[in-house]
Amino acid sequence: MPRPRSENARQSVLAAMRGALAADGYAAVTIEGLAAEAGVSKQTIYRWWPSKAAILGEALLEGALPGADVALPFSGDLAADLRAWFATAGEHLSRAENVELARALIAVTATDPALGEALNHRFADPIVSWIVARIARAQEDGSVRADADPTAVADQFVAATSYAALLGRPLTAERVDGLVDLVMHGIAAPPRGR
Repeated sequence: MPRPRSENARQSVLAAMRGALAADGYAAVTIEGLAAEAGVSKQTIYRWWPSKAAILGEALLEGALPGADVALPFSGDLAADLRAWFATAGEHLSRAENVELARALIAVTATDPALGEALNHRFADPIVSWIVARIARAQEDGSVRADADPTAVADQFVAATSYAALLGRPLTAERVDGLVDLVMHGIAAPPRGR
């Protein structure tokens, strides 16, 4: 059964948003441009969405966000695994289009808390889950303090990458080493026998 005409038009607007974001970045996206690309009127767009941010949010919920699924195999070295995660995230954020997408995601989250929560569940939860699982494994093997909160550590990783994207600062090897060393210092279990 074919989609209703209005659903096809909605999907065209969402596709136009994803295309414009990839081509020009969020700041350059206009309602007029989306309307022209999708073949609908501005009034139609405003009837469906209250803002550009709302369109982006829905487009992201229905589409893919490259790099949001950063997950690596676990090794026997927690610090190495955390560095690998940061390095992968940093490589992803080294591309201008991904920085624009991350900034737009932050903007959506700031302007629409309900949509921001849905987007965070979709995109941040897998990252948090990977980090929490890795820290929990280190707690089981005794290399991380039992009272260290894995979710708080994961939140710090998400915050560091979000901050880097917001400022357009690359996650250099030196910054990654400093962040991982700081986290490891804070969560490391004391040497046995103490």
